[in-house]
Amino acid sequence: MVTKAVRLYGEMDVRLEEFQLPEMKEDEILAEVVTDSLCMSSYKAVTQAQRHKKVPEDIEENPVILGHEFCGRILQVGEKWKDQYQPGDKFVIQPNIGDKRGYAPGYSFRWMGGDATKIIFSNQVMENGSLLKYQGDTFFEGSLVEPLSCVVGAFNAQYHMKEMYSHEHVMGIREGGAMALLGATGPMGFLAIDFAIHGPKKPSVLVVTGRTQSKIDMAEKLYPVKEAAQNGVKLVYVNTRNMEDTAKTLCQYTEDQAGFDDVMIFAPDREMVSYGADMLKYDGCLNFFSGPADTAFSADVNFYDIHYNSTHFVGTSGGNTADMKQSIELIENKTVNAAKIVTHVLGLDQAAETTKHLPEIGGGKKIVYTHHKYPVIEVDKIGEISENNFIKGLKTILAKHGYLWSGEAERYFMNNAPDI
Repeated sequence: MVTKAVRLYGEMDVRLEEFQLPEMKEDEILAEVVTDSLCMSSYKAVTQAQRHKKVPEDIEENPVILGHEFCGRILQVGEKWKDQYQPGDKFVIQPNIGDKRGYAPGYSFRWMGGDATKIIFSNQVMENGSLLKYQGDTFFEGSLVEPLSCVVGAFNAQYHMKEMYSHEHVMGIREGGAMALLGATGPMGFLAIDFAIHGPKKPSVLVVTGRTQSKIDMAEKLYPVKEAAQNGVKLVYVNTRNMEDTAKTLCQYTEDQAGFDDVMIFAPDREMVSYGADMLKYDGCLNFFSGPADTAFSADVNFYDIHYNSTHFVGTSGGNTADMKQSIELIENKTVNAAKIVTHVLGLDQAAETTKHLPEIGGGKKIVYTHHKYPVIEVDKIGEISENNFIKGLKTILAKHGYLWSGEAERYFMNNAPDI
């Protein structure tokens, strides 16, 4: 079976290639990928290559397929799995497959990753329960299940004491408490705002910060204060760029200025970690969500508060399978509108270069349609593109949906964009 895929050979050495997949074994599954969402974690893999924890040392001889946020259809099922999976099933993948080496699809495997037309799932994936059925009506939202699961996992990992001095913990954010999302003006922060407003546990006060006013304005446009209020959440957007005492200023939004029950850090910024910790009230919990590239990253933290105020710290890196299943349900039921974080779409022919330049491109999620070739389209700026028949038709659809990507736009793209 021939596939086309983006493969990593070394630091910044990423190539789109056509090659032959090996014959599928009886304990494996052959699948086609339809969409992959590009992730900054893939950029880290490209820039670090063999130095990355999840990337094998022999990629010069055995390159790996990039992409771990993908969705597609099952084509062929090995004998071992015929009672659980059928050809035609739509799927999403939980990349944390329980490999003792830390290996994961999209970083570590020759025949398995999201930036490909066809792939082979190894037995290890199914044994771990990481190949999950998905019945959403779009593929691109399926590719956003994994990033949403990272947010869901972070919310679920928060914890608080059952009562004062108790050693029993209640997992999850404090329902009806005060919550701060710091540096939350990127796509993951946007998902966190959406989940905080619409999820099963809601804070009563939600403070969202950023340092770029245009990004804050975009967040407020996508997640209006009025909509949050209708869901019982007092939502406040704050630009912290020129604040002198950020912790004290932000705590003024909490009851009796006592501080926050839950604080999440969405940028690997030492100062932000320090003042985020200072914002915690008694029994407050801080989640360091953003993954730093610097292995020696550290920040000053007040251990007096840890001792006497029983503050907690937790770090999460991705969601587990339960978080993935919860995220599938949130997307299938339209509880969370993942389309709001899609800012670019592209063909597989553009995936390598786009991944290499993700920090420069900015914006939200970039959706790769793996069976097509097409230049990168910035969704809300489609009016600036020289108009041809394809763009004219796509522009009409996007206008109907408020210039958000949609199932209708996806179907149009898949039916009309050139094949790879």
